[in-house]
Amino acid sequence: MSKAASTRTTPCLVTASPAASPAASSALSPADARALVGSLAPLLHDWLPRQRWFAGKGRPVTGFVPLAATELLPMTAGGPGLLHLLVRVEQRSAQGPPPAIPSSTPAGATSSTACGTAVGGDCYQLLLGVRKALPPALASALIGHAAQGPLAGRTVYEGLHDPRLAELLLERLRAPGALGPLRFDRAGTVPAGLTGRLLDAEQSNSSLVYGDAFILKILRRVFPGPHPDLELPLALAAEGCERVPAPVAWFEAADPSGSGDSLTLGVLQPYLRGSQDGWQLALGALARGRDFTREARALGRATAEVHTALAAALPTVTLGRRQTAQLAEGMAERLEAAAQAVPVLMPYVPGLRTAFDALAGLDEAGRGRPAQRVHGDLHLGQTLWSPDGRWSVIDFEGEPARPLAERRRPQPPVRDVAGMLRSFDYAARSHEPWRPDWAARCRSAYCEGYALASGTDPRAEPELLRAYETDKAVYEVLYEARHRPDWLPVPMAAIRRLAGDA
Repeated sequence: MSKAASTRTTPCLVTASPAASPAASSALSPADARALVGSLAPLLHDWLPRQRWFAGKGRPVTGFVPLAATELLPMTAGGPGLLHLLVRVEQRSAQGPPPAIPSSTPAGATSSTACGTAVGGDCYQLLLGVRKALPPALASALIGHAAQGPLAGRTVYEGLHDPRLAELLLERLRAPGALGPLRFDRAGTVPAGLTGRLLDAEQSNSSLVYGDAFILKILRRVFPGPHPDLELPLALAAEGCERVPAPVAWFEAADPSGSGDSLTLGVLQPYLRGSQDGWQLALGALARGRDFTREARALGRATAEVHTALAAALPTVTLGRRQTAQLAEGMAERLEAAAQAVPVLMPYVPGLRTAFDALAGLDEAGRGRPAQRVHGDLHLGQTLWSPDGRWSVIDFEGEPARPLAERRRPQPPVRDVAGMLRSFDYAARSHEPWRPDWAARCRSAYCEGYALASGTDPRAEPELLRAYETDKAVYEVLYEARHRPDWLPVPMAAIRRLAGDA
Protein backbone atom coordinates (compact mmCIF):
# COMPACT_ATOMS: atom_id res chain seq x y z
CA MET A 1 0.00 0.00 0.00
CA SER A 2 1.37 3.41 -0.88
CA LYS A 3 1.91 6.10 1.75
CA ALA A 4 -0.81 8.21 0.15
CA ALA A 5 -3.25 5.32 0.23
CA SER A 6 -2.52 4.53 3.85
CA THR A 7 -2.91 8.10 5.17
CA ARG A 8 -5.85 9.59 3.28
CA THR A 9 -9.12 9.91 5.22
CA THR A 10 -11.61 9.93 2.33
CA PRO A 11 -11.78 7.00 -0.10
CA CYS A 12 -10.60 7.96 -3.58
CA LEU A 13 -13.79 6.44 -4.93
CA VAL A 14 -15.82 9.54 -4.20
CA THR A 15 -13.15 12.14 -4.98
CA ALA A 16 -11.47 10.86 -8.14
CA SER A 17 -11.08 13.29 -10.97
CA PRO A 18 -12.46 12.55 -14.46
CA ALA A 19 -8.90 11.75 -15.50
CA ALA A 20 -8.63 8.89 -13.01
CA SER A 21 -7.66 5.54 -14.55
CA PRO A 22 -7.39 1.94 -13.36
CA ALA A 23 -3.75 2.69 -12.57
CA ALA A 24 -4.98 5.02 -9.82
CA SER A 25 -6.78 2.21 -8.02
CA SER A 26 -5.51 1.24 -4.60
CA ALA A 27 -6.18 -0.48 -1.30
CA LEU A 28 -8.09 1.49 1.31
CA SER A 29 -6.65 2.07 4.74
CA PRO A 30 -8.28 0.19 7.64
CA ALA A 31 -10.00 3.41 8.75
CA ASP A 32 -11.33 4.07 5.25
CA ALA A 33 -12.48 0.46 4.94
CA ARG A 34 -14.39 0.67 8.23
CA ALA A 35 -16.07 3.91 7.18
CA LEU A 36 -16.96 2.44 3.81
CA VAL A 37 -18.42 -0.82 5.12
CA GLY A 38 -20.23 1.10 7.86
CA SER A 39 -22.01 3.17 5.22
CA LEU A 40 -22.85 0.02 3.24
CA ALA A 41 -24.05 -2.03 6.22
CA PRO A 42 -27.75 -1.08 5.99
CA LEU A 43 -27.78 -2.03 2.30
CA LEU A 44 -25.85 -5.28 2.72
CA HIS A 45 -28.03 -6.33 5.65
CA ASP A 46 -31.04 -6.54 3.33
CA TRP A 47 -29.31 -7.62 0.12
CA LEU A 48 -26.78 -10.23 1.17
CA PRO A 49 -29.13 -12.85 2.71
CA ARG A 50 -31.18 -12.86 -0.51
CA GLN A 51 -28.24 -13.99 -2.64
CA ARG A 52 -28.24 -17.64 -3.66
CA TRP A 53 -24.56 -17.98 -2.77
CA PHE A 54 -25.00 -16.68 0.79
CA ALA A 55 -24.43 -19.68 3.08
CA GLY A 56 -25.82 -18.19 6.28
CA LYS A 57 -29.53 -18.26 5.45
CA GLY A 58 -31.78 -18.66 8.46
CA ARG A 59 -29.37 -16.96 10.88
CA PRO A 60 -29.75 -13.24 11.61
CA VAL A 61 -26.92 -11.02 10.37
CA THR A 62 -25.55 -8.94 13.23
CA GLY A 63 -22.65 -7.09 11.66
CA PHE A 64 -20.02 -6.70 8.95
CA VAL A 65 -16.28 -6.54 9.57
CA PRO A 66 -14.09 -5.25 6.70
CA LEU A 67 -11.03 -7.43 6.18
CA ALA A 68 -9.75 -5.76 3.00
CA ALA A 69 -11.06 -3.11 0.62
CA THR A 70 -9.58 -2.24 -2.76
CA GLU A 71 -10.68 0.20 -5.44
CA LEU A 72 -10.28 -1.65 -8.70
CA LEU A 73 -11.69 1.40 -10.48
CA PRO A 74 -12.12 4.79 -8.78
CA MET A 75 -15.37 6.45 -9.78
CA THR A 76 -15.11 9.48 -12.04
CA ALA A 77 -17.63 12.16 -12.94
CA GLY A 78 -18.51 10.26 -16.11
CA GLY A 79 -18.29 6.62 -15.17
CA PRO A 80 -18.74 3.88 -12.58
CA GLY A 81 -16.40 2.75 -9.84
CA LEU A 82 -15.63 -0.81 -8.80
CA LEU A 83 -14.95 -1.80 -5.20
CA HIS A 84 -13.49 -5.15 -4.16
CA LEU A 85 -14.36 -6.10 -0.58
CA LEU A 86 -13.53 -8.99 1.69
CA VAL A 87 -16.07 -8.82 4.48
CA ARG A 88 -16.62 -11.06 7.46
CA VAL A 89 -20.34 -11.47 8.06
CA GLU A 90 -21.21 -11.91 11.72
CA GLN A 91 -24.33 -13.90 12.54
CA ARG A 92 -26.01 -15.35 15.57
CA SER A 93 -27.65 -18.74 15.70
CA ALA A 94 -31.30 -18.94 14.72
CA GLN A 95 -33.81 -20.22 17.25
CA GLY A 96 -33.86 -23.98 17.19
CA PRO A 97 -31.37 -24.58 14.35
CA PRO A 98 -31.12 -28.04 12.84
CA PRO A 99 -28.02 -29.87 14.05
CA ALA A 100 -24.95 -29.27 11.95
CA ILE A 101 -23.52 -32.13 9.96
CA PRO A 102 -20.30 -33.01 11.78
CA SER A 103 -17.06 -32.81 9.87
CA SER A 104 -13.97 -34.81 10.62
CA THR A 105 -12.32 -31.81 12.27
CA PRO A 106 -10.85 -32.97 15.61
CA ALA A 107 -13.02 -32.28 18.64
CA GLY A 108 -12.28 -28.93 20.20
CA ALA A 109 -10.45 -27.59 17.12
CA THR A 110 -11.36 -24.07 16.05
CA SER A 111 -10.24 -21.64 13.42
CA SER A 112 -8.51 -18.45 14.46
CA THR A 113 -8.14 -16.98 10.98
CA ALA A 114 -9.95 -13.83 9.98
CA CYS A 115 -11.61 -15.70 7.15
CA GLY A 116 -12.39 -18.85 9.13
CA THR A 117 -15.91 -20.17 9.66
CA ALA A 118 -15.58 -21.64 13.13
CA VAL A 119 -15.09 -18.29 14.82
CA GLY A 120 -16.47 -14.87 13.93
CA GLY A 121 -18.49 -15.71 10.82
CA ASP A 122 -17.84 -16.41 7.15
CA CYS A 123 -15.73 -14.28 4.84
CA TYR A 124 -17.36 -13.19 1.57
CA GLN A 125 -15.99 -11.59 -1.56
CA LEU A 126 -18.04 -8.69 -2.90
CA LEU A 127 -17.54 -6.74 -6.13
CA LEU A 128 -19.65 -3.63 -5.87
CA GLY A 129 -20.31 -1.08 -8.59
CA VAL A 130 -20.91 2.56 -7.63
CA ARG A 131 -22.60 5.19 -9.81
CA LYS A 132 -24.41 8.48 -9.36
CA ALA A 133 -27.44 6.92 -11.02
CA LEU A 134 -28.10 3.43 -12.33
CA PRO A 135 -29.03 3.06 -16.02
CA PRO A 136 -32.22 1.06 -16.73
CA ALA A 137 -30.21 -1.88 -18.13
CA LEU A 138 -28.69 -2.42 -14.67
CA ALA A 139 -31.87 -1.95 -12.63
CA SER A 140 -31.95 -5.62 -11.59
CA ALA A 141 -28.45 -5.28 -10.10
CA LEU A 142 -29.44 -2.58 -7.61
CA ILE A 143 -28.30 -3.07 -4.02
CA GLY A 144 -29.41 0.33 -2.73
CA HIS A 145 -28.64 4.00 -2.27
CA ALA A 146 -26.09 4.98 0.33
CA ALA A 147 -27.54 7.53 2.75
CA GLN A 148 -24.43 8.24 4.81
CA GLY A 149 -20.68 7.94 4.93
CA PRO A 150 -18.19 8.25 2.05
CA LEU A 151 -20.71 6.93 -0.49
CA ALA A 152 -23.60 9.16 0.58
CA GLY A 153 -25.82 9.96 -2.38
CA ARG A 154 -24.33 7.19 -4.55
CA THR A 155 -26.06 4.14 -6.00
CA VAL A 156 -24.50 0.79 -5.12
CA TYR A 157 -25.09 -2.31 -7.25
CA GLU A 158 -23.78 -5.81 -8.02
CA GLY A 159 -20.77 -4.93 -10.16
CA LEU A 160 -20.63 -8.22 -12.07
CA HIS A 161 -23.82 -7.25 -13.94
CA ASP A 162 -22.05 -4.26 -15.50
CA PRO A 163 -20.26 -5.20 -18.77
CA ARG A 164 -17.83 -2.31 -18.32
CA LEU A 165 -16.78 -3.49 -14.88
CA ALA A 166 -16.67 -7.12 -16.00
CA GLU A 167 -14.28 -6.09 -18.78
CA LEU A 168 -12.09 -4.28 -16.23
CA LEU A 169 -11.83 -7.47 -14.20
CA LEU A 170 -10.65 -9.36 -17.27
CA GLU A 171 -8.10 -6.63 -17.97
CA ARG A 172 -6.69 -7.12 -14.48
CA LEU A 173 -6.27 -10.83 -15.21
CA ARG A 174 -4.46 -9.98 -18.46
CA ALA A 175 -1.83 -7.99 -16.54
CA PRO A 176 -0.33 -10.11 -13.73
CA GLY A 177 0.78 -8.29 -10.62
CA ALA A 178 -0.22 -7.08 -7.19
CA LEU A 179 -2.85 -4.48 -6.34
CA GLY A 180 -3.01 -3.86 -2.62
CA PRO A 181 -3.88 -7.25 -1.03
CA LEU A 182 -4.87 -8.71 -4.41
CA ARG A 183 -2.58 -10.61 -6.76
CA PHE A 184 -3.40 -11.47 -10.38
CA ASP A 185 -1.62 -14.35 -12.16
CA ARG A 186 -1.99 -16.11 -15.47
CA ALA A 187 -0.69 -19.25 -17.16
CA GLY A 188 -1.83 -18.48 -20.70
CA THR A 189 -2.81 -15.74 -23.12
CA VAL A 190 -5.99 -13.78 -22.46
CA PRO A 191 -7.15 -11.65 -25.42
CA ALA A 192 -8.39 -8.11 -24.90
CA GLY A 193 -11.81 -6.70 -25.67
CA LEU A 194 -14.00 -9.65 -24.65
CA THR A 195 -17.43 -8.69 -23.32
CA GLY A 196 -18.50 -10.42 -20.14
CA ARG A 197 -21.98 -11.63 -19.23
CA LEU A 198 -23.06 -12.94 -15.85
CA LEU A 199 -24.58 -16.42 -15.77
CA ASP A 200 -27.65 -16.89 -13.61
CA ALA A 201 -27.33 -20.65 -13.01
CA GLU A 202 -24.77 -20.60 -10.19
CA GLN A 203 -25.67 -21.20 -6.55
CA SER A 204 -22.58 -21.18 -4.36
CA ASN A 205 -20.52 -18.84 -6.60
CA SER A 206 -20.87 -16.45 -9.56
CA SER A 207 -19.59 -16.93 -13.11
CA LEU A 208 -18.87 -14.54 -15.97
CA VAL A 209 -18.56 -15.74 -19.57
CA TYR A 210 -16.32 -13.67 -21.83
CA GLY A 211 -17.05 -13.82 -25.54
CA ASP A 212 -17.95 -17.53 -25.36
CA ALA A 213 -14.19 -18.11 -25.02
CA PHE A 214 -13.54 -18.03 -21.25
CA ILE A 215 -15.47 -18.45 -18.03
CA LEU A 216 -14.43 -16.73 -14.80
CA LYS A 217 -15.69 -18.28 -11.58
CA ILE A 218 -15.87 -15.77 -8.74
CA LEU A 219 -15.69 -17.58 -5.42
CA ARG A 220 -18.05 -15.92 -2.97
CA ARG A 221 -17.35 -17.56 0.40
CA VAL A 222 -13.58 -17.65 0.69
CA PHE A 223 -11.11 -19.47 2.93
CA PRO A 224 -7.36 -19.30 3.53
CA GLY A 225 -5.31 -22.07 1.97
CA PRO A 226 -5.01 -23.74 -1.45
CA HIS A 227 -8.43 -23.99 -3.07
CA PRO A 228 -9.28 -27.25 -4.89
CA ASP A 229 -10.96 -25.40 -7.76
CA LEU A 230 -7.58 -23.94 -8.68
CA GLU A 231 -5.20 -26.48 -7.17
CA LEU A 232 -6.63 -29.61 -8.82
CA PRO A 233 -7.13 -28.27 -12.38
CA LEU A 234 -3.58 -26.87 -12.31
CA ALA A 235 -2.23 -30.26 -11.18
CA LEU A 236 -4.26 -32.06 -13.87
CA ALA A 237 -3.04 -29.67 -16.55
CA ALA A 238 0.57 -30.31 -15.51
CA GLU A 239 -0.14 -34.03 -15.77
CA GLY A 240 -1.50 -33.60 -19.30
CA CYS A 241 -5.10 -34.56 -18.44
CA GLU A 242 -7.41 -33.03 -21.05
CA ARG A 243 -10.65 -33.94 -19.29
CA VAL A 244 -10.55 -30.74 -17.22
CA PRO A 245 -10.27 -27.19 -18.65
CA ALA A 246 -6.88 -25.84 -17.59
CA PRO A 247 -6.81 -22.54 -15.64
CA VAL A 248 -5.69 -19.63 -17.81
CA ALA A 249 -5.58 -16.96 -15.10
CA TRP A 250 -6.63 -16.46 -11.49
CA PHE A 251 -6.52 -13.96 -8.66
CA GLU A 252 -5.96 -14.31 -4.94
CA ALA A 253 -5.63 -12.24 -1.79
CA ALA A 254 -3.34 -12.42 1.17
CA ASP A 255 -5.04 -13.84 4.26
CA PRO A 256 -5.99 -10.77 6.34
CA SER A 257 -5.06 -12.68 9.50
CA GLY A 258 -1.41 -12.73 8.41
CA SER A 259 -1.21 -16.53 8.31
CA GLY A 260 0.84 -16.44 5.12
CA ASP A 261 -1.83 -18.35 3.20
CA SER A 262 -3.64 -17.01 0.16
CA LEU A 263 -7.37 -16.84 -0.44
CA THR A 264 -8.35 -17.95 -3.94
CA LEU A 265 -10.88 -15.45 -5.29
CA GLY A 266 -11.42 -16.28 -8.95
CA VAL A 267 -10.34 -18.73 -11.67
CA LEU A 268 -10.48 -18.14 -15.45
CA GLN A 269 -10.77 -21.24 -17.66
CA PRO A 270 -11.70 -21.96 -21.28
CA TYR A 271 -15.44 -21.90 -21.87
CA LEU A 272 -16.57 -25.10 -23.58
CA ARG A 273 -18.95 -23.50 -26.05
CA GLY A 274 -21.74 -25.70 -27.31
CA SER A 275 -21.33 -28.25 -24.52
CA GLN A 276 -24.31 -29.50 -22.53
CA ASP A 277 -24.18 -30.35 -18.86
CA GLY A 278 -24.67 -34.00 -18.05
CA TRP A 279 -27.81 -33.43 -15.98
CA GLN A 280 -29.70 -31.80 -18.84
CA LEU A 281 -28.36 -34.38 -21.27
CA ALA A 282 -29.65 -37.21 -19.07
CA LEU A 283 -33.05 -35.58 -18.60
CA GLY A 284 -33.32 -35.12 -22.36
CA ALA A 285 -32.61 -38.81 -22.91
CA LEU A 286 -35.27 -39.74 -20.36
CA ALA A 287 -37.82 -37.43 -21.96
CA ARG A 288 -37.24 -39.03 -25.36
CA GLY A 289 -37.20 -42.56 -23.95
CA ARG A 290 -33.62 -42.97 -25.18
CA ASP A 291 -30.98 -45.24 -23.72
CA PHE A 292 -28.10 -43.46 -21.97
CA THR A 293 -25.67 -46.32 -21.41
CA ARG A 294 -23.21 -45.22 -24.10
CA GLU A 295 -22.81 -41.83 -22.45
CA ALA A 296 -22.72 -43.37 -18.96
CA ARG A 297 -19.97 -45.80 -19.95
CA ALA A 298 -17.94 -42.95 -21.49
CA LEU A 299 -18.44 -40.89 -18.33
CA GLY A 300 -17.11 -43.76 -16.23
CA ARG A 301 -14.01 -43.82 -18.40
CA ALA A 302 -13.59 -40.03 -18.07
CA THR A 303 -13.90 -40.23 -14.27
CA ALA A 304 -11.27 -42.95 -14.11
CA GLU A 305 -8.89 -40.91 -16.28
CA VAL A 306 -9.25 -37.93 -13.94
CA HIS A 307 -8.64 -40.13 -10.90
CA THR A 308 -5.58 -41.71 -12.50
CA ALA A 309 -4.13 -38.28 -13.31
CA LEU A 310 -4.83 -36.95 -9.82
CA ALA A 311 -3.09 -39.97 -8.26
CA ALA A 312 -0.06 -39.35 -10.47
CA ALA A 313 0.05 -35.60 -9.87
CA LEU A 314 -0.54 -35.41 -6.11
CA PRO A 315 0.44 -37.49 -3.06
CA THR A 316 -1.57 -40.59 -2.21
CA VAL A 317 -1.94 -42.37 1.12
CA THR A 318 -3.03 -45.77 2.39
CA LEU A 319 -5.91 -45.89 4.84
CA GLY A 320 -5.27 -48.49 7.51
CA ARG A 321 -7.72 -50.06 9.89
CA ARG A 322 -7.79 -47.07 12.25
CA GLN A 323 -8.34 -44.53 9.46
CA THR A 324 -11.08 -46.64 7.90
CA ALA A 325 -12.82 -46.93 11.26
CA GLN A 326 -12.61 -43.14 11.66
CA LEU A 327 -14.11 -42.73 8.20
CA ALA A 328 -17.03 -44.98 9.17
CA GLU A 329 -17.45 -43.19 12.47
CA GLY A 330 -17.73 -39.82 10.71
CA MET A 331 -20.42 -41.21 8.42
CA ALA A 332 -22.34 -42.56 11.40
CA GLU A 333 -22.13 -39.18 13.16
CA ARG A 334 -23.48 -37.43 10.07
CA LEU A 335 -26.35 -39.91 9.96
CA GLU A 336 -27.29 -39.28 13.59
CA ALA A 337 -27.14 -35.49 13.13
CA ALA A 338 -29.23 -35.65 9.94
CA ALA A 339 -31.85 -37.85 11.64
CA GLN A 340 -32.18 -35.26 14.41
CA ALA A 341 -32.69 -32.55 11.79
CA VAL A 342 -35.00 -34.60 9.54
CA PRO A 343 -37.05 -36.95 11.73
CA VAL A 344 -38.39 -38.89 8.74
CA LEU A 345 -34.95 -40.55 8.66
CA MET A 346 -35.29 -41.97 12.15
CA PRO A 347 -36.93 -45.33 11.28
CA TYR A 348 -34.13 -46.12 8.82
CA VAL A 349 -31.16 -45.30 11.05
CA PRO A 350 -30.55 -48.88 12.28
CA GLY A 351 -30.50 -50.29 8.75
CA LEU A 352 -28.33 -47.47 7.43
CA ARG A 353 -25.82 -47.84 10.25
CA THR A 354 -25.07 -51.38 9.12
CA ALA A 355 -23.43 -49.91 6.01
CA PHE A 356 -20.99 -47.97 8.16
CA ASP A 357 -20.42 -50.89 10.52
CA ALA A 358 -19.52 -53.04 7.51
CA LEU A 359 -17.06 -50.39 6.33
CA ALA A 360 -15.41 -50.24 9.76
CA GLY A 361 -14.87 -54.00 9.68
CA LEU A 362 -13.37 -54.14 6.19
CA ASP A 363 -9.76 -53.83 7.28
CA GLU A 364 -9.64 -56.42 10.00
CA ALA A 365 -7.01 -58.19 7.88
CA GLY A 366 -4.93 -54.99 7.98
CA ARG A 367 -4.41 -54.72 4.22
CA GLY A 368 -5.51 -51.07 3.92
CA ARG A 369 -6.78 -49.27 0.85
CA PRO A 370 -5.51 -46.38 -1.28
CA ALA A 371 -6.80 -42.83 -0.89
CA GLN A 372 -6.06 -39.81 -3.07
CA ARG A 373 -7.36 -36.40 -4.02
CA VAL A 374 -10.78 -36.64 -5.62
CA HIS A 375 -13.40 -34.32 -7.10
CA GLY A 376 -15.43 -34.41 -3.90
CA ASP A 377 -18.85 -33.44 -5.27
CA LEU A 378 -19.18 -35.36 -8.51
CA HIS A 379 -22.60 -35.58 -10.16
CA LEU A 380 -24.07 -35.15 -13.63
CA GLY A 381 -24.29 -31.38 -13.23
CA GLN A 382 -20.49 -31.20 -12.81
CA THR A 383 -19.86 -32.69 -16.24
CA LEU A 384 -20.06 -31.34 -19.79
CA TRP A 385 -20.77 -33.30 -22.99
CA SER A 386 -19.15 -31.66 -26.03
CA PRO A 387 -20.69 -31.51 -29.52
CA ASP A 388 -18.15 -34.12 -30.65
CA GLY A 389 -19.23 -36.54 -27.91
CA ARG A 390 -16.54 -36.10 -25.27
CA TRP A 391 -16.95 -35.66 -21.51
CA SER A 392 -15.23 -32.98 -19.44
CA VAL A 393 -15.31 -32.62 -15.66
CA ILE A 394 -15.67 -29.21 -14.01
CA ASP A 395 -16.13 -27.54 -10.59
CA PHE A 396 -13.56 -29.13 -8.29
CA GLU A 397 -14.60 -27.04 -5.31
CA GLY A 398 -16.01 -30.04 -3.43
CA GLU A 399 -19.07 -29.75 -1.20
CA PRO A 400 -19.05 -26.02 -0.30
CA ALA A 401 -20.51 -26.63 3.17
CA ARG A 402 -17.48 -28.69 4.19
CA PRO A 403 -14.36 -27.07 5.69
CA LEU A 404 -11.64 -26.47 3.12
CA ALA A 405 -9.15 -28.72 4.91
CA GLU A 406 -11.65 -31.57 4.80
CA ARG A 407 -12.29 -31.07 1.08
CA ARG A 408 -8.55 -31.31 0.41
CA ARG A 409 -8.14 -34.55 2.35
CA PRO A 410 -7.31 -37.75 0.36
CA GLN A 411 -10.33 -40.02 -0.04
CA PRO A 412 -11.01 -43.41 -1.64
CA PRO A 413 -11.88 -42.73 -5.32
CA VAL A 414 -15.17 -44.59 -4.82
CA ARG A 415 -16.50 -41.45 -3.12
CA ASP A 416 -16.80 -39.80 -6.54
CA VAL A 417 -18.22 -42.97 -8.05
CA ALA A 418 -20.94 -43.11 -5.41
CA GLY A 419 -21.85 -39.48 -6.09
CA MET A 420 -22.34 -40.20 -9.78
CA LEU A 421 -24.37 -43.34 -9.11
CA ARG A 422 -26.68 -41.30 -6.91
CA SER A 423 -26.97 -38.72 -9.71
CA PHE A 424 -28.26 -41.32 -12.17
CA ASP A 425 -30.89 -42.25 -9.60
CA TYR A 426 -31.86 -38.60 -9.16
CA ALA A 427 -32.32 -38.18 -12.90
CA ALA A 428 -34.44 -41.31 -13.21
CA ARG A 429 -36.67 -40.30 -10.30
CA SER A 430 -37.20 -36.81 -11.68
CA HIS A 431 -38.96 -38.38 -14.66
CA GLU A 432 -42.61 -39.44 -14.66
CA PRO A 433 -43.06 -42.34 -14.51
CA TRP A 434 -39.98 -43.24 -12.50
CA ARG A 435 -37.47 -45.28 -14.54
CA PRO A 436 -35.51 -47.52 -12.13
CA ASP A 437 -34.47 -49.73 -15.06
CA TRP A 438 -32.89 -46.71 -16.81
CA ALA A 439 -30.95 -45.81 -13.66
CA ALA A 440 -29.78 -49.40 -13.13
CA ARG A 441 -28.45 -49.68 -16.69
CA CYS A 442 -26.65 -46.33 -16.39
CA ARG A 443 -25.10 -47.27 -13.06
CA SER A 444 -23.85 -50.57 -14.47
CA ALA A 445 -22.48 -48.97 -17.65
CA TYR A 446 -20.71 -46.24 -15.66
CA CYS A 447 -18.95 -48.79 -13.46
CA GLU A 448 -18.00 -50.82 -16.53
CA GLY A 449 -16.44 -47.77 -18.17
CA TYR A 450 -14.59 -46.90 -14.99
CA ALA A 451 -13.22 -50.45 -14.70
CA LEU A 452 -12.06 -50.51 -18.32
CA ALA A 453 -10.05 -47.30 -17.88
CA SER A 454 -8.70 -47.88 -14.36
CA GLY A 455 -8.44 -51.65 -14.06
CA THR A 456 -10.52 -51.53 -10.87
CA ASP A 457 -14.26 -52.15 -10.77
CA PRO A 458 -15.90 -50.00 -8.07
CA ARG A 459 -18.37 -52.84 -7.46
CA ALA A 460 -15.54 -55.15 -6.34
CA GLU A 461 -15.88 -53.78 -2.78
CA PRO A 462 -19.65 -53.57 -2.28
CA GLU A 463 -19.29 -52.61 1.39
CA LEU A 464 -17.21 -49.54 0.53
CA LEU A 465 -19.53 -48.49 -2.29
CA ARG A 466 -22.65 -48.96 -0.19
CA ALA A 467 -21.20 -46.92 2.68
CA TYR A 468 -20.38 -43.98 0.40
CA GLU A 469 -23.74 -44.17 -1.37
CA THR A 470 -25.48 -44.20 2.00
CA ASP A 471 -23.46 -41.24 3.25
CA LYS A 472 -24.31 -39.32 0.09
CA ALA A 473 -28.02 -40.15 0.33
CA VAL A 474 -28.07 -38.93 3.95
CA TYR A 475 -26.47 -35.65 2.84
CA GLU A 476 -29.10 -35.35 0.09
CA VAL A 477 -31.96 -35.84 2.55
CA LEU A 478 -30.68 -33.02 4.75
CA TYR A 479 -30.10 -30.72 1.77
CA GLU A 480 -33.54 -31.30 0.26
CA ALA A 481 -35.30 -30.94 3.61
CA ARG A 482 -33.65 -27.55 4.10
CA HIS A 483 -33.74 -26.17 0.57
CA ARG A 484 -36.12 -28.13 -1.69
CA PRO A 485 -38.70 -30.04 0.38
CA ASP A 486 -40.58 -31.09 -2.76
CA TRP A 487 -37.52 -33.13 -3.79
CA LEU A 488 -37.23 -34.99 -0.48
CA PRO A 489 -38.95 -38.15 -1.83
CA VAL A 490 -36.05 -38.68 -4.26
CA PRO A 491 -33.27 -39.33 -1.70
CA MET A 492 -35.78 -40.95 0.68
CA ALA A 493 -36.42 -43.65 -1.93
CA ALA A 494 -32.68 -44.37 -1.92
CA ILE A 495 -32.67 -44.36 1.89
CA ARG A 496 -35.34 -47.08 1.93
CA ARG A 497 -33.39 -49.14 -0.59
CA LEU A 498 -30.05 -48.77 1.19
CA ALA A 499 -31.53 -49.49 4.61
CA GLY A 500 -33.19 -52.57 3.15
CA ASP A 501 -29.80 -53.86 1.98
CA ALA A 502 -28.87 -54.54 5.60
